[in-house]
Parts: sequence; C-alpha cells; structure tokens
Amino acid sequence: MSILVLSVSHKTAPVDLLSRASMDAVTAAKLETGLAESEHIDEAVVLSTCNRTEVYANVSRFHHSLDDITARIAESTGLAAGTLQQHCAVFYDEAAISHLFNVTAGLDSMVVGENQILGQVKTALTRAQESGTVGPQLNHLFQQGLRVGKRVQSDTEVGAAGHSLMTAALDELYQQGIRLVGQRVVIVGAGSMAALSAHTLAAEGVDLTLVNRTYDKAAHLARAVGAVARPMAELDDALEQADILVTCTGARGTVITADQVRDAALSAVIDLAMPADVEREAGRYAPLINIALLMERDTDHATASQLRDAQQLVSEEAHAFLAARRAAQVKPTVVALRTMAHDVVETELDRLTGLTPDLTEAERAEVHKTVRRVVDKLLHQPTVRVQQYARSEQEVDYAAALRDLFALDPDHMRAVLTPPPDGATPDGVTVSVPAAVIPAAGPVTSGANGLRA
Repeated sequence: MSILVLSVSHKTAPVDLLSRASMDAVTAAKLETGLAESEHIDEAVVLSTCNRTEVYANVSRFHHSLDDITARIAESTGLAAGTLQQHCAVFYDEAAISHLFNVTAGLDSMVVGENQILGQVKTALTRAQESGTVGPQLNHLFQQGLRVGKRVQSDTEVGAAGHSLMTAALDELYQQGIRLVGQRVVIVGAGSMAALSAHTLAAEGVDLTLVNRTYDKAAHLARAVGAVARPMAELDDALEQADILVTCTGARGTVITADQVRDAALSAVIDLAMPADVEREAGRYAPLINIALLMERDTDHATASQLRDAQQLVSEEAHAFLAARRAAQVKPTVVALRTMAHDVVETELDRLTGLTPDLTEAERAEVHKTVRRVVDKLLHQPTVRVQQYARSEQEVDYAAALRDLFALDPDHMRAVLTPPPDGATPDGVTVSVPAAVIPAAGPVTSGANGLRA
C-alpha cells in the first residue's frame, strides 16, 4: 500500500475553481466514506480549507485510485474531471509524505508559516476517525504530520511569527490607509477563522461585535475576547453601527449582499470565507479584501533565513519518517527468518532426542540451549545489519535479498504479514509486526497540466 494525494490549492487553481472545490464537513465526510468503499483505496482523509481541498488516500494501485479520487471529487463538487486534472497536483508515496509535512508546517499555505492549518488538519483527521475511513497508515502519518507542524511553530521563527490570512488582510487594510484603533468591527461567523480574527482584532483595540447563526457560539466567543454577541436576525442593525465588516462563515452561498454593504456605509469589508460570503459587487461601495485579492498579493512575510530553517526541519523530519518506514518494511522478513530458524532447530532437536536416549534431562536441556544460542548468534548480526541498511536511501531491497539468500518459505511470509489476532504464530513464536507495511515507491508529483514521474 502507498500514499496518494490529490491537491487543488491556491498554487494550482484560480480562486473561482478553488471556491467550487471547497467542501463543508458533511460533504467531506461523505466523500471520505465513498472513497473508502473503492476496491483500490483502504483509507481516506479529506482536508478542505479556504485555500486548498486535498484527498489523502492509502491505495493499492496508483492509476485506478487516482481515477476513483478524481471521479468522486467531481461528483461531490460538480466540477468536470478534466478540469480537476488540469488544476491539481498529485503526490505519490514519499512525495505525498513530504507534502503533508509541508502543509502542517504552514509552508504550503498562502500565508507561509500560518498556524491555523494545524487545527484544520486535526479536525479533518478527527472527522475521518469518527467516520471510520482512517486506518493505521494514515493515522500514523497524520499524527506525525501534526507533530512536525507543532515543531515548526515552536522551534522556528516562521512559526513564531503567527502569520495568518487575517494578518495578511490587516496588512492590506493598512496599506489602504485604514487604521483599526477605535473602529467598530462586526465579525460574522464563529468558527476557527472567526475565532482567530476575533482574537487578532481584540488585540488591536477595536470595538468588536460577533454575529452568528448559532447565537450560543457567538456568545461563547464574545466572552473570550470581550466582545458583544448578536443573533443573525440583527445583522443589518449591527452593520449600520459598524465601520468594518469581517466575514468568515462556512455558508455555501452569499451571506452579505452588495446592497447591505452600500446601506451600511462601511469603510472596509474583509471576506475570508471560501466560497466567498460577500458579493463581488460590494467592492463598488467599500474596499473589499477577499481571498481572490490576497491570492494576487505577496502574502509571504517570511524571510529567506526563516524559511530555510523551517524547510530544513521539515526535510529532516520527512527523512526520519521515511527511514523508519523502510526499517519497518524489513521486520516481517526478519521475523520470518527467525521463525524458519526456530522450525529447523526444533526439527533437529526432535531428531536428536531419538538418537541420544541416554542423555539426562539436564544434559538434554543444555544441548537444546546451546543449539538455540548458536542459531541466535548466527542470525543476530545479519538481521541487525539489514534493518540498519534498510534505513538508508540506497535503492536496494535488502529484505528481498535476505529472503532470496535464505530461501524463505512464502508460507512463513504470509503468516507474518497476516498474524492471528493474539499476535502468535502457529508455532508459538510471538511476533511483533508493524501495523502497516508500506512498499517502497518512487515519488510522483504533478503540475497543473498533468503528472510527471
């Protein structure tokens, strides 16, 4: 099994297509369930944020799985499969692992180093776990990815800078000569982006009002930031008393019309939703800062040295993960070799018992111990070395070499790869086998115009 990622992001698609590809939690969960039903896909996680929609899958066959994923996304979003193929990136196995680590580190975000992605990845993983579409491979990979993201946030200046789409939007606001101190700001929404925006704006000393369809959520967030909460029914009243509007809901259609912006005489509108909450025509009546505008701007505030440090950390983590995975690939072969040796020893000791009837029990026990010790010593260095070599990046299948050299019985390998529930092989040897054994595969990436191997 290998990891396959199909990504539609701000790097591969225009904002209109990106907007159509975005998914709410219900749609993402339905897509995950449908993908997991494919005969070529064992596990699936969908990550959909304001600047990316990605499918991570544990697959058995590359091309068939890619076709299944493309078809399912097209079905979920209404986008044509051909359009998706022209505006996506595809990462396979080692490249897919590195991609996830870069995503969780915020290095693949529109605003490099932003930390909101960690919460979004965790939410996606939790949803997939609850849906039962995540197994040992993707669960382990995502847990490692989250750990890498946290390291970048805590150990590098890129993460410590605390950049976000909200800070990028505020920078754009400042460049337009609009200051925040003393301004009355209305935030529509109460999700993670709204919470980030609320905390950011509260620190700027604004007069803050939160409006949401679920009033209790708005009230809870308002208490945390010292703001006022109002129900959605009072949105127009709130806008009339506001100077700046920030909106970031999960709605699939228009939330704020151009007429509402005109009537409220707002000095600025910040729309951080995907799909957009605010009609484009609203820009005729107030400066409109939205995802489309931010995609046109240089929102990367990280310095070259900050990026270099973060990229180095991610690269080291990816190499360590891949090395551990390569070592794990060898374990079943090592276990099979020791199982075969155990069988040979037992057979020979049984034969010896019939040939030496005069040995005492103590003498017989010592002979048995000696024979087993000799076999263990002979196998120790080869099995240790093969696991060490497997961690290297050399394109040598040491496990296959070990199987050929010792002519391992295929039945032994099958027994190791599919052990009984209690973890014991039929001959009584306790086996510790990794939850998932991933075959080695070279990276495949894709640009906007198709795959390149």
